[in-house]
Amino acid sequence: MPVESVFPRLEALLPHVQKPIQYVGGELNSTVKDWDACDVRWALMYPDAYEVGLPNQGVMILYEVLNEREGVLAERTYSVWPDLEALMREQGVPQFTVDAHRPVKAFDVFGLSFSTELGYTNMLTALDLAGIPLAAADRTDEDPIVLAGGHAAFNPEPVAEFIDCAVVGDGEQAVLDITAIVRAWKAEGRPGGREELLLRLAKTGGVYVPRFYDVEYLPDGRIARVVPNAPGVPWRVSKHTVMDLDEWPYPKQPLVPLAETVHERMSVEIFRGCTRGCRFCQAGMITRPVRERSITGIGEMVERGLKATGFEEVGLLSLSSADHTEIGDIAKGLADRYTEDKIGLSLPSTRVDAFNIDLANELSRNGRRSGLTFAPEGGSERIRKVINKMVSEEDLINTVATAYGNGWRQVKLYFMCGLPTETDDDVLQIGTMAKNVIQKGREVTGQNDIRCTVSIGGFVPKPHTPFQWAPQLSAEDTDARLAKLRDSIRGDRKYGKNIGFRYHDGKPGIVEGLLSRGDRRIGAVIRAVYEDGGRFDGWREYFSYDRWMAGAEKGLAGTGVDVAWYTTRERGYEEVLPWDHLDSGLDKDWLWEDWQDALEEVEVDDCRWTPCFDCGVCPQMDTTIQIGPTGKKLLPLTVVNQGADQPKGAGV
Repeated sequence: MPVESVFPRLEALLPHVQKPIQYVGGELNSTVKDWDACDVRWALMYPDAYEVGLPNQGVMILYEVLNEREGVLAERTYSVWPDLEALMREQGVPQFTVDAHRPVKAFDVFGLSFSTELGYTNMLTALDLAGIPLAAADRTDEDPIVLAGGHAAFNPEPVAEFIDCAVVGDGEQAVLDITAIVRAWKAEGRPGGREELLLRLAKTGGVYVPRFYDVEYLPDGRIARVVPNAPGVPWRVSKHTVMDLDEWPYPKQPLVPLAETVHERMSVEIFRGCTRGCRFCQAGMITRPVRERSITGIGEMVERGLKATGFEEVGLLSLSSADHTEIGDIAKGLADRYTEDKIGLSLPSTRVDAFNIDLANELSRNGRRSGLTFAPEGGSERIRKVINKMVSEEDLINTVATAYGNGWRQVKLYFMCGLPTETDDDVLQIGTMAKNVIQKGREVTGQNDIRCTVSIGGFVPKPHTPFQWAPQLSAEDTDARLAKLRDSIRGDRKYGKNIGFRYHDGKPGIVEGLLSRGDRRIGAVIRAVYEDGGRFDGWREYFSYDRWMAGAEKGLAGTGVDVAWYTTRERGYEEVLPWDHLDSGLDKDWLWEDWQDALEEVEVDDCRWTPCFDCGVCPQMDTTIQIGPTGKKLLPLTVVNQGADQPKGAGV
């Protein structure tokens, strides 16, 4: 039977809320399929506001992959702001999709993508508004399967109480495999109910179902072991890895938002994975190995995406985009091709040692010349060895000098505070580096209008990284260290006014640390915070440290552990970590050895260009590093809007 749209009831509420346009749907390239013509139905959520969630590449890709399949539909839902939440509760309007405004509870699978743990309370809000029991154990056959994915899903234990299952790694093939299992179970008449479906998923070895694993604890609060409690359920769950990105050229029809969003551009992922080996970087570790999209594949995606959207900027995305073996040819080819249309190109922050002025000029040729962003991460040479960020200050100064000499006036530098073994002096050297950058810019240009913005985030140790054992710096120590740096910069009469200083205090980092390295006992904390009104914890205006500390006191009462136990405590080699039964492909002994190398300030090269360091990913996942060069150009693509006097077929 068709599922009724809730839009007539929702529409009456929209005049009373801020930004009502974000709830109406109908975006260019959105999809609405016939409910009765499909037998497997997904509701996909990025648990944040529309303006953050709509541009998310992961959700957009899965939305398109699923909707391309016959008999399958996928619709999107986002977190509603508190003003609409209050009205929905008052009027009995459930959590809805923006595509056809169908109630989320009616779908077979409710999939959530977590790029950050700070979206957990938004998940509980959505579940409650949808009429889905918060606890997975309380759900019936009438409720959808609640599935978590995204980077935070590599440790799903803090939300194990609330999710039915989790998938780690790449989602493209995984969602199709899950769809096939759901379809077969439904076609057979749903034998064994919800429990049987979850068991079928768990037995694949690629879907983690928390209810089929028991956690045993030691008297001191540490985990003794995690044990499967059902026959056929594997001891470890493997991540999914898509190897040939050219076989998955998504999104083909990127969504064009109706309301303003954080990214107003068309994006193409040019490669996946990173082997730079930055020890703090979870994304780089869990997405190994490197898999490059071909230059011709990138060109075709850009051409198709621009035609489908009308965007005027293309973002070339990856964890370190300038490391693509053919990035120079990609940038020049695209800039040549779209000269007449003034299509701008952009990269995320650029590694100092991967930057060159030719690349920068190609990127800015058709668009505005924006500021350049570099991420040294650590202020001192010593701390950069600890984190394996092999960038010298001399390299940075020379790179910046080249940029300033070629017309740039603004440089942004990104650092972290609270890195393992860090001292006050390591952080104060951030200010010294910024001053040296300004001084060099003045020398090169003869101008005083040179600016440098220093942006600092708090370091949070993450699972599946060499720093997963590291103690986290307390909020108080983080704030004290940043205050010293701020005073040092502001007190400098010669350079201080030219240095912008942006930083986050240490409190959100402690909450993120609690959630990122927590175990199942943290579920009670999340529930307490949600019940106390916690929403949108990634937004400064909604985040409440006091609420989280009160929730932790309530949720952890009687457990013998507290916030400091999860955050500022160092772990030992023998400790069972909450995520050890989720296999990212990385060998735990290799991670430990890299942690010891960090403490000894030993750097490790990028295995793309050096012999293998035995991290474990390639043999364990039966994969390999895939890099170019392919030797191809962007031909046979032709220059867009070529003049009448130009020969037809002029290539890039």
